Order: sequence, then structure tokens, then C-alpha cells
Amino acid sequence: MTVKYTEDHEWLKIEGDIATVGITVHAQDALGDVVFVDLPAVGALFAQKETAGVVESVKAAADVYMPVGGEVIEVNEALRDDPSLANSDPLGAGWFFKVKLSDMSQLDALMDETSYASFSANA
Repeated sequence: MTVKYTEDHEWLKIEGDIATVGITVHAQDALGDVVFVDLPAVGALFAQKETAGVVESVKAAADVYMPVGGEVIEVNEALRDDPSLANSDPLGAGWFFKVKLSDMSQLDALMDETSYASFSANA
């Protein structure tokens, strides 16, 4: 399994041509207590960097961007029912959706964990 990160503070766990997407620890720290998530519809097609959802907290609302182009194949209904999972387990149970990748080469432009740690330390 490969993990990649975006400059918009999303993470992707890639297994074959499927990516599980969520927000990073840095993002949930900046947002504060998450109170609502708007998840995309299963079957929806998105281009890379299109808005795929919204996360709202007690502090602010933020768009969740599609880190790579593809089709949403699953959403995390548990997150919809309990948005605080984005805070308590952002890299695990707090995932947002799964996407079937349409262009694997888009992963090349994303950051690995070391690069993201450096990027987010300066964000």
C-alpha cells in the first residue's frame, strides 16, 4: 500500500487502482471539531482537484478536493453519522471516500509522507 498527500491536506491510501481518501491530521487540527461532512455520491465522476465534498467544523468550512481523477465507488457512511471520526481517527476510521483511479500517472505529482511533513510544517 502506498500513501500520498496533497497540498490541500488530503491523504490517499492506494491499493491497485483504488484510493481511499481522507483529510490529514494537519487539516483536522486546523479545522477543530468536525461537526458535518458532505460526501460525494457513489458513482460520481470527478476530475483531479474538483470539489468532491465539504467538511464543516466549529471554526470553519472547507472543501475536500478530489486528489486524482476517477469514480467514487464507496463513501464512509460511518463518518456521515459521526463526523468526529475525522478528528479522532483521521487516517483510519475517519476516511471520506474511495475512488477508482482514472489516470495512475496523476499520483506522481503528489507528495510522499516525508515531503508532506516538511510541507505541512511550513503551512
